[in-house]
Amino acid sequence: MSQANISAKLKISAVGIDFGTSNSTVGFLNRGLPELIEVEGDNFTIPSAVFYDFEENQTLFGRRAISAYVEHYEGRLLRSLKSILGSPLIEESTQIANKRISFKEIIGEFLLHLKTSAETKLGKEIENVVLGRPVRFVDQDDAADLAAQEQLRSAASAQGFKNIHFQYEPIAAALDYEQSVNKEELALIVDIGGGTSDFSIVRVSPQRRGKDDRKSDILANSGVHVGGTDIDRRLSISEVMPFLGYKSRIKNKPQMFLPSSPFYDLATWHKIIFMYNNKTLTMLSELRLLAAEPEKVDRMIKIVKQRNGHRLAGDIEAAKIALSEQDQTPMQIDYVEEDLQIILQRAKFELATAPERDKITGQIQQCLADAAIMPSQIDTIFLTGGSTAIPSVFAACKNTVPAARVVTGNRLGSVGTGLAIDAGVRFAS
Repeated sequence: MSQANISAKLKISAVGIDFGTSNSTVGFLNRGLPELIEVEGDNFTIPSAVFYDFEENQTLFGRRAISAYVEHYEGRLLRSLKSILGSPLIEESTQIANKRISFKEIIGEFLLHLKTSAETKLGKEIENVVLGRPVRFVDQDDAADLAAQEQLRSAASAQGFKNIHFQYEPIAAALDYEQSVNKEELALIVDIGGGTSDFSIVRVSPQRRGKDDRKSDILANSGVHVGGTDIDRRLSISEVMPFLGYKSRIKNKPQMFLPSSPFYDLATWHKIIFMYNNKTLTMLSELRLLAAEPEKVDRMIKIVKQRNGHRLAGDIEAAKIALSEQDQTPMQIDYVEEDLQIILQRAKFELATAPERDKITGQIQQCLADAAIMPSQIDTIFLTGGSTAIPSVFAACKNTVPAARVVTGNRLGSVGTGLAIDAGVRFAS
């Protein structure tokens, strides 16, 4: 739909924003039907990435941000910003050219980009928003969880949103799924995104669509801070970091290994940026002197010195996606060392990520228990979120309710679509 057509036909009062760990979307309600907005060119999704381009003195977002980083423009890339909410890192700042910018401000800049993109498409200023949130920003810490929501609220408010509401992401996904049902169902909603896994048990039906009060239809919610980036990290630690010195022994002390913390930091999306400094390089140089295999630590030093940590993480993420379709995949990292190739195997990947799957299925079982529902009572399991594409994750979720019908939603768009529905109902004029 063109901007002119939207402006001429609609009185738009609100949008729904799914600010995701890996990808984000914006949606609105068009004559009672939800639509996602093209937020980056013709794309309805945008990677949650920000790149500060020092060469052109500009800030880039999404695919343009990642492309500029991969093409080695001078600057700083930040990803997985949502993971910082509720953590002590939210109070930190990072050096951007000749000034320091707080992570809260960077989140705000990304939200402003989403807001501006939507306003350009819709042809009017948007002040009302429903923001998606995971069931748990922070596990087992209610104060930090509430603080994370308020940090996100503050960041959105600073960008001009005046009326801000929140909705659990799996409930939003349930609203999207409900558009297709033709009878009453008890649905288990599974939303496994980049940073969190969220679950809801919801009663859906054609008669309930469009109602503003659905509290009695929500039987239980649960969530855990495990998502695609955690699976990336596990794959990285298990299969890639050993090539960079992880689990290498200390010379003259073969019973001891090098400290593991720098390898875990390099494998964690939102911590990579903190490694690009002289302090880290000095520490790695000291580890090299201790290492029985110093050539492996040399690879680690090269990655940090050339600021290729995000590139490596991106290659690991791509390998994870490839392993969803094939039994093994080559990972070429010649920017680390000429002709260096790692062959990643699905069987080893599935073995390494078993702890994450166990946490996910444990939370589904907790959600069923909280709702006082037996698995056999679930009519449909609705799966959304990019990580549900991983075969072992998909199977683990399905096996928790083996008798239920399986429906796969728009993995990157269902939450945004549901938030658009919620925004349209909540802010109906």
